[in-house]
Amino acid sequence: MIAILSFIGFALVSAASSWALSHYGQLDTVASALAGVIVFLSLAQLRSTIMQAREREDIDDNFKDVRTANFAIQQALEDTKLKLAEATAALDKKTDAQAQKVTSELQIIESLLREFAGSIGSKAKPAKPAPAATVHDALAEPTMLELIRRAIEENRVDLYLQPIVTLPQRKVRFYEALTRLRSEDGSIILPSQFIKVAGPAGLMSVVDNLLLFRCMQVVRRLTQKSRDVAIFCNISGHTLNDVEFFPQFLDYMTKNRDLAGQIIFEFSQNVLSQASVAAEANLRALAKLGFRLSLDQVTKLDADYAKLKRLGFHFLKLRGDMLISGMRRAGAAVAAEDFKDLLARNGLALIIERIEDEKAVVQLLEYNVNFGQGYLFGQPRPVRELTDVHDPRTQQVKTGATLSSGLQRRLG
Repeated sequence: MIAILSFIGFALVSAASSWALSHYGQLDTVASALAGVIVFLSLAQLRSTIMQAREREDIDDNFKDVRTANFAIQQALEDTKLKLAEATAALDKKTDAQAQKVTSELQIIESLLREFAGSIGSKAKPAKPAPAATVHDALAEPTMLELIRRAIEENRVDLYLQPIVTLPQRKVRFYEALTRLRSEDGSIILPSQFIKVAGPAGLMSVVDNLLLFRCMQVVRRLTQKSRDVAIFCNISGHTLNDVEFFPQFLDYMTKNRDLAGQIIFEFSQNVLSQASVAAEANLRALAKLGFRLSLDQVTKLDADYAKLKRLGFHFLKLRGDMLISGMRRAGAAVAAEDFKDLLARNGLALIIERIEDEKAVVQLLEYNVNFGQGYLFGQPRPVRELTDVHDPRTQQVKTGATLSSGLQRRLG
């Protein structure tokens, strides 16, 4: 539109110039018309020159803007590279520090193992030869003590994990850590076999300590993927009442309280019932650090649940058959369908253990049980490669699963 108006203006000026030259310049009509055309073309050329100059200025301005934008982008990229390098260096430093910490932990526990194992060497009577295939309960105490001593000394203390799942979804929510000792021929020595011998010999603190270190290694690996997972770590009564070991244990957990949400310490009801004032103070100290406690091997249901809450307990494990048919024999003050609510009022979550068939699951769901544990959902599996531990959040246990393709795939 502006260009059209410009050309109309040029035409008017040209016509006026031609008329003026014809009337006042004494030019004939042809010459004045030609002069008018020349004026028109000159004006058009002048306008074209001016427009081109303006376009060049606009182009130069655009190039300047582009160069400025490119400089800003380059600067932003350099800043991003610098920040990425700093973040990578910080992560490498953190990883190296963590690796050093784990190495230090292993060195500490190895030292403790040698010290404790050596301390009982003089107490043990001459050992009889160990059986070639399976470790039996009938082994004499000196023989079992020697088997335990050698297993600890040679670091043949294995960590097993068993899943605890949500119901009815059957998704893994926790793991329980279990200790197994291996004899030289590979036979498994179960807790029911070694605790009764290792406890009086002062070795349970060593076993618990090693279990704790390995739980922490697994937890640190799991929390790289998710902080929603937690591991139940069993602590024996011998450890709880060990006046020399437990203060050191509390000091160590104080330095590692960042794992308070991922490690749950578990004690049996019998241990708790015999706990001294000092032992109860130890429990409260653990809870004060933020660590949750769990009560298992429960056989009596006339417990002081308010006291459990004050001591720091958040979980109570109960056998499925007891909830289904043994409440009265266990001295429960409420019916089975009200037991979960009784615990909840005292800050306790109910976990039903030793679930082995689908019939039990159907019955337990009638009581609105939220968590289950047992061979139906997965048997304890050894953690052989801590570096192969993966995120368990999406793991779902199917009926009759042994977790050979689930837990074993995720935990090595």
